Amino acid sequence: MIRVPPFDLLKEPVYDIIQIQKILPHRPPFLLIDRIIEISEDHILGFKNVTMNEPFFVGHFPQEPVMPGVLQIEAMAQTGGIFVLHTVPDPENYITYFLKIDDVKFRHKVVPGDTIVFALELTSPVRRGICNMRGVAYVGNKIVTEGTLMAQIARKQ
Repeated sequence: MIRVPPFDLLKEPVYDIIQIQKILPHRPPFLLIDRIIEISEDHILGFKNVTMNEPFFVGHFPQEPVMPGVLQIEAMAQTGGIFVLHTVPDPENYITYFLKIDDVKFRHKVVPGDTIVFALELTSPVRRGICNMRGVAYVGNKIVTEGTLMAQIARKQ
């Protein structure tokens, strides 16, 4: 299982929000990842700062705001998308499609003020543009969400 390694929040990110927007087609309010803090050949670490200003909190339990699990998975998938697009020399010419999720578990609720750390690792080599990853989302040292994702990279038309 992936464990969140220690990291320095003051260190320059690998991708900040401006650079993420150059890679991913998502835009607020659906851009759900704020920073990529580490990336290698087989893993990626990214995070999202969850604030009370998120538009989904208006209707998702206003008296007890909870980040919807489906959006946690989407944020994890966006982190995975950055990972896959990082493997090509011209990521602006490609897009990543989320194909499948399996074995998803929501272990703890995510609330305003939390910072979610998404840790994903390859479960097999990328072949024919298909990427299989195992992802775990943490708030502090607590696992909040986990699952297995499949994505496909394709050239934009």
